[in-house]
Amino acid sequence: MDINTHFFFGIFGNVAAMLLFLAPTITFKRIIRHKSTEGFSGITYLMSFLSCLLFGWYGLPFVSPHNFLLSTISLTGAAIEFIYVVIFILYAPKKEKAKILGILTIVLTMSSAVALVSLFALRGNTRKLFCGFLATIFSVIMFASPLSIMMIVIRTKSVEFMPFFLSLSVFLCGTSWFIYGLLGRDPFVSVSNGFGCGLGAMQLMLYFIYRVRDNKKPTPEESVEMGLPIPHHQEKKSTANGSALQGHD
Repeated sequence: MDINTHFFFGIFGNVAAMLLFLAPTITFKRIIRHKSTEGFSGITYLMSFLSCLLFGWYGLPFVSPHNFLLSTISLTGAAIEFIYVVIFILYAPKKEKAKILGILTIVLTMSSAVALVSLFALRGNTRKLFCGFLATIFSVIMFASPLSIMMIVIRTKSVEFMPFFLSLSVFLCGTSWFIYGLLGRDPFVSVSNGFGCGLGAMQLMLYFIYRVRDNKKPTPEESVEMGLPIPHHQEKKSTANGSALQGHD
């Protein structure tokens, strides 16, 4: 294994993962502004939170040596995803709020149980296999959670609830950690992120297919969701309409 190349892809993976973790800030600005979770799903953030906790634990030196870069970014991601979950709970409808709180309790219980069992009941390679296997399973579930959103995109022929930068970040993050896992001969890292790489590519293809078919310029709301600046003439028009409405009142 080329240590320098392995380290490089670990650093690149950290950068790509941070972009992935921060990509939903556009979505959560919209949620906070509208005081509603609208059509967004909180399951994605819960699965990301669990996956980050498990891979953060797996990457610790006493579980899996030479994976410190994986551990640091995963635990950082867990903190960010937890913030997203809290915001989602605050603005979710009552029924959805109860569901997300219930799943969050299960996630915290499960991650604590994995840590305790691996720490006190397992040793050496058995501990690594146990933690790596569980981390891989839930990482695949995390990457698969946007599948429902992809079905919505196909059904509605709209990419409103599948932000471009989130899909791009999934692809870059999955690709970089997939290569990192191959170079480090770590099947747990490479398998889960190989799946993420493929899913990210599928999301990007869907995005461009339905974005091209939608032969219109982005509305202000779509621009915000995509992370694009609102066109100047649309911004002025929106402001003028708002003023007119106030005048009627």
